[in-house]
Amino acid sequence: MKAYEIVLCAFFAALMAVGANVSPFLTIGGVPVTLQLMFAILAGGLLGSRLGSLSMAAYLFIGLAGAPVFAQFKGGPASIFSPTFGFILSFILVAYATGKILGHSRKKTAYLYAGAAAILLNYVIGTNYMYAAFKWWAEAPSDFSYAMAWSWMAIYFPLDLGITVVSLAVIPKIRSALNQRKVYPVRD
Repeated sequence: MKAYEIVLCAFFAALMAVGANVSPFLTIGGVPVTLQLMFAILAGGLLGSRLGSLSMAAYLFIGLAGAPVFAQFKGGPASIFSPTFGFILSFILVAYATGKILGHSRKKTAYLYAGAAAILLNYVIGTNYMYAAFKWWAEAPSDFSYAMAWSWMAIYFPLDLGITVVSLAVIPKIRSALNQRKVYPVRD
């Protein structure tokens, strides 16, 4: 890896830490409200699939090493047992898929597919992990079911859809600005 690629990965890992804690005490149904999905999409769309997913993996490992970078300023290996840890795992694939689908495409349909893939990966991985965590090791309500886990996530969907649309809308503008200044070094 080149030095600027390492810096870009570190930058997006830091943005994820900030995005995880923009609203440190706002939770709905036990899931904190964050801007992490936005930064995962931006990482993939701006850095490409390889560097975008690498930056999200760096964020994951920084948090598992004990730095309080996860939502609500949490971190450490015990985070694996948090019901929301699946969402953190999903960000690696969200960045990868966004980067792969967008590539260097200027087609508007690519942005639609990237957004759909981002939300789908985030929700499927995160919600299934949350369901498994509540069933196996976390305290769940006595009547907790798979349908209930998904109904909890329905509360977040409008927010995540809006975040996804905004994120995808700014990617071409940021790419264009960087290309005009000839500082867009990433080639996936």
